[in-house]
Amino acid sequence: MTRTPVPSFHELTRAQCNEILARNYVGRVAFSYHDHVDIEPIHFVYAEGWIYGRTAHGTKLRTLAHNRWLAFEVDEVDALFDWRSVVVKGALYVLEPDGDQHTTYALAAAHLRRFVPDALSEGDPTPDRTVVFRIHADQVTGRAASTATPPATSPTS
Repeated sequence: MTRTPVPSFHELTRAQCNEILARNYVGRVAFSYHDHVDIEPIHFVYAEGWIYGRTAHGTKLRTLAHNRWLAFEVDEVDALFDWRSVVVKGALYVLEPDGDQHTTYALAAAHLRRFVPDALSEGDPTPDRTVVFRIHADQVTGRAASTATPPATSPTS
């Protein structure tokens, strides 16, 4: 019988966390209101310290109107003990297409079109997701597990 390899666990650097955020597009947003906690999957794009996404009007937005602070998580899982996980904590900001936020909204729309080219236009595959938001990455932490043998270190003189 094959034994399960012994994993090692370690913290990720901010640069490693940024790389994981940049190469993924599905994550989970966790939020709370009074005594209720919820977590939902979202599509996202990470750029320059911000997570950009969009959603439909509903419970998530009503809840976040009362408490905009949330946690966001994305992970990459290759095997039981071969994974990376990044958690971002920050505030959600709803972006409006007009007025003072026009430039930021246009930037967010351009980022979102990297994975859905027709987003927010005619032919949009999810036309009900009209609310554009961004989350500032105030706190970013990451952890990883691996069963790979760590590289040998050379003795210091």
